[in-house]
Amino acid sequence: MVMTDVTSVPANSTTGNILAGKAMEFVQEVSTVVIGICAAAVGLFATVVIGTEVVVDDQEVSAAAHMPTFPEDVLAEGGAFAGDRITVRLRNSTGAPIITQTKINISPA
Repeated sequence: MVMTDVTSVPANSTTGNILAGKAMEFVQEVSTVVIGICAAAVGLFATVVIGTEVVVDDQEVSAAAHMPTFPEDVLAEGGAFAGDRITVRLRNSTGAPIITQTKINISPA
Protein backbone atom coordinates (compact mmCIF):
# COMPACT_ATOMS: atom_id res chain seq x y z
CA MET A 1 0.00 0.00 0.00
CA VAL A 2 1.26 3.47 -0.88
CA MET A 3 0.10 6.78 0.57
CA THR A 4 1.14 10.15 -0.84
CA ASP A 5 0.53 13.69 0.31
CA VAL A 6 1.37 17.17 -0.95
CA THR A 7 1.13 19.85 1.71
CA SER A 8 1.89 23.57 1.86
CA VAL A 9 3.28 24.26 5.32
CA PRO A 10 2.67 27.90 6.31
CA ALA A 11 5.55 30.10 7.48
CA ASN A 12 6.72 29.52 11.06
CA SER A 13 4.13 26.86 11.81
CA THR A 14 3.68 23.16 12.54
CA THR A 15 1.04 20.98 10.90
CA GLY A 16 -1.16 18.44 12.58
CA ASN A 17 -0.93 14.85 11.36
CA ILE A 18 -0.82 15.17 7.55
CA LEU A 19 -2.09 11.57 7.28
CA ALA A 20 -5.25 12.20 9.33
CA GLY A 21 -8.25 10.70 7.57
CA LYS A 22 -6.28 8.70 5.02
CA ALA A 23 -7.19 5.04 4.54
CA MET A 24 -3.92 3.68 5.93
CA GLU A 25 -3.41 6.17 8.78
CA PHE A 26 -4.01 3.13 11.02
CA VAL A 27 -2.00 0.09 9.90
CA GLN A 28 -4.18 -2.96 9.24
CA GLU A 29 -1.61 -5.72 9.82
CA VAL A 30 1.96 -6.18 11.02
CA SER A 31 3.98 -4.21 8.46
CA THR A 32 7.17 -2.44 7.54
CA VAL A 33 6.67 1.30 7.01
CA VAL A 34 9.05 3.30 4.79
CA ILE A 35 8.68 7.09 4.74
CA GLY A 36 10.16 9.62 2.32
CA ILE A 37 9.66 13.39 2.59
CA CYS A 38 11.01 16.06 0.23
CA ALA A 39 10.49 19.81 0.54
CA ALA A 40 10.68 22.56 -2.06
CA ALA A 41 13.12 24.56 0.11
CA VAL A 42 15.38 24.23 3.13
CA GLY A 43 13.99 24.84 6.60
CA LEU A 44 11.38 22.08 6.85
CA PHE A 45 11.53 19.59 9.73
CA ALA A 46 9.60 16.35 10.25
CA THR A 47 8.49 14.31 13.23
CA VAL A 48 7.32 10.74 12.54
CA VAL A 49 5.62 8.49 15.08
CA ILE A 50 4.55 4.89 14.40
CA GLY A 51 2.31 3.59 17.16
CA THR A 52 4.03 4.86 20.31
CA GLU A 53 7.56 4.88 18.85
CA VAL A 54 9.07 8.19 17.77
CA VAL A 55 10.95 7.23 14.60
CA VAL A 56 12.08 10.75 13.61
CA ASP A 57 12.09 13.69 16.02
CA ASP A 58 12.11 17.14 14.39
CA GLN A 59 14.79 16.43 11.78
CA GLU A 60 15.38 18.50 8.66
CA VAL A 61 14.16 16.90 5.43
CA SER A 62 15.63 16.92 1.94
CA ALA A 63 15.07 20.02 -0.21
CA ALA A 64 14.97 17.90 -3.38
CA ALA A 65 11.62 19.41 -4.52
CA HIS A 66 10.10 16.23 -5.96
CA MET A 67 7.91 13.31 -4.91
CA PRO A 68 10.23 11.03 -2.91
CA THR A 69 11.77 8.03 -4.65
CA PHE A 70 13.00 4.99 -2.77
CA PRO A 71 15.64 4.28 -1.62
CA GLU A 72 17.17 7.70 -2.41
CA ASP A 73 14.76 9.83 -0.38
CA VAL A 74 14.02 7.54 2.58
CA LEU A 75 13.76 9.56 5.78
CA ALA A 76 12.77 6.70 8.07
CA GLU A 77 11.82 3.04 8.21
CA GLY A 78 10.09 1.24 11.03
CA GLY A 79 7.85 -1.60 12.04
CA ALA A 80 4.14 -1.32 12.80
CA PHE A 81 1.64 -3.58 14.50
CA ALA A 82 -2.00 -3.90 13.47
CA GLY A 83 -3.84 -0.81 14.71
CA ASP A 84 -0.74 1.38 15.03
CA ARG A 85 -1.27 4.97 13.92
CA ILE A 86 1.25 6.62 11.60
CA THR A 87 1.68 10.28 12.51
CA VAL A 88 3.69 12.74 10.39
CA ARG A 89 3.98 16.36 11.58
CA LEU A 90 5.87 19.00 9.61
CA ARG A 91 7.45 22.19 10.98
CA ASN A 92 8.41 25.15 8.81
CA SER A 93 11.19 27.22 10.39
CA THR A 94 11.24 29.88 7.66
CA GLY A 95 9.32 33.06 6.90
CA ALA A 96 7.66 31.67 3.75
CA PRO A 97 5.37 28.70 2.99
CA ILE A 98 7.07 25.47 1.87
CA ILE A 99 5.51 22.80 -0.36
CA THR A 100 6.23 19.31 0.91
CA GLN A 101 5.77 15.96 -0.81
CA THR A 102 5.46 12.78 1.24
CA LYS A 103 5.35 9.13 0.18
CA ILE A 104 4.77 6.21 2.53
CA ASN A 105 5.08 2.54 1.57
CA ILE A 106 3.40 0.03 3.88
CA SER A 107 4.40 -3.59 3.25
CA PRO A 108 3.03 -6.56 5.23
CA ALA A 109 5.82 -8.18 7.23
